[in-house]
Amino acid sequence: MKFRGILTTLILMALMMACQSESQKPKRKNVVVEEASKPDPLPSWNDGESKKAIVDFVEKTTNEGSVDFVPEADRIATFDNDGTLWSEQPMYFQVLFAIDRIKAMEPDHPEWKNEEPYKSILEGDLEKALAGGTSSILQLVMTTHAGMTSEEFSEIVKDWMATAQHPKTGKRYNEMIYQPMLELLEYLRENDYKTFIVSGGGIDFMRAWVEEAYGIPPYQVVGSSNKLKYEVTKDGTPQLIKQPELNFIDDKEGKPVGIYQYIGKRPILAGGNSDGDYQMLQWASAGEGPRLGLYVHHTDSVREYAYDRDSHIGQLNKGLDDAEKYGWLIIDMKNDWEQVYPFE
Repeated sequence: MKFRGILTTLILMALMMACQSESQKPKRKNVVVEEASKPDPLPSWNDGESKKAIVDFVEKTTNEGSVDFVPEADRIATFDNDGTLWSEQPMYFQVLFAIDRIKAMEPDHPEWKNEEPYKSILEGDLEKALAGGTSSILQLVMTTHAGMTSEEFSEIVKDWMATAQHPKTGKRYNEMIYQPMLELLEYLRENDYKTFIVSGGGIDFMRAWVEEAYGIPPYQVVGSSNKLKYEVTKDGTPQLIKQPELNFIDDKEGKPVGIYQYIGKRPILAGGNSDGDYQMLQWASAGEGPRLGLYVHHTDSVREYAYDRDSHIGQLNKGLDDAEKYGWLIIDMKNDWEQVYPFE
């Protein structure tokens, strides 16, 4: 009995020592474990100043205890599309769509064999066909984006997206989207931001596919547009017919105008990649409270394309020159992005 009492005492002492040892462990280790297990919202971004600036901005604008807290209703983020959310080289993808449409429509237009810019397109001389710059592109767009209902045009775009391939990668054009930007869009939405596309590209062209690609619904897309005409068919069906007449160009000074007219609020975050986005970032940055403007700088000639000041499209001059003045973030694609495309 005496031995059993001694044994019981020893067991109780061991249990007490174990409990005391456990209670004396620093609680900070548990916090570290929790922080380490927190998922990275931007896994395709390399750790660095750009990633940190984005995360810090989102955290301070969504933390109710922060002096920079922004109410959910004012968390508006606008992004250019071409060169910002998807590639734009070697030529704007919508222009390539228009060129393919010219080729498809050619049997019904024998006169094009002797008319520019159609003649050069059919002969494969794109440089000559587009020598007129913006005016040549607008002519192609007016020809290929009109004379049909809005629904018919949307189906044509979807069919093209399902079959047309990028000349360099062989991927479908809606696969040439940037993985880091997809993550940024999702990260913003998870923190109750509303994400909008504000692009010089055609609004109807983009609305046909951006929801599937980016998770941005058609009603959150602002872009350039043709005029529309309301008609009722003989059988009583109402429809909208796309007209070969320009309605609005959503580029440069037009971007703040488009944002105000279609969204109705100044964004607190705006992203682009060229001087066509300069006025959007400038206007967004001029508002009260926390603001973030960012430029995607194309510096990766291996995984994508390297271009800025002297590019035939997507030129970036003023944005680079004035970034420090406005506190804009310049995202270095080569160094800031671990991955460029989802298919990598």
